[in-house]
Amino acid sequence: MNTLRNKVQLIGRLGQEPEIITFRDGNKIAKFSMATDDSYKDKDGNKVERAYWHNIVIKGGLVNVVENYIKKGQEIMVEGKLTNRSYNTKEGEKRYITEIAVNELMMLGGKN
Repeated sequence: MNTLRNKVQLIGRLGQEPEIITFRDGNKIAKFSMATDDSYKDKDGNKVERAYWHNIVIKGGLVNVVENYIKKGQEIMVEGKLTNRSYNTKEGEKRYITEIAVNELMMLGGKN
């Protein structure tokens, strides 16, 4: 059962070009937003479509895959876990952000 705890799997499209951040020690992370969509029928029978946006963070060897092959609009599948962090704005306000820390990634939809 432990493998099912805090596990997230999403299929969606990149909303922006991945941001690659390189640290002084040479390690890198990749960050981008990913949209998943859903639809349902409202009380009048009209189809309603919604997009949900997710903050994605990738570390380790998968950063090279993202850096070389993943582009805005591309459909991918990610698997990872939900993480939370906080930061202070320039105005001193504390903000919270939920991210998906990815440990597996699969490119979908064929060649671009």
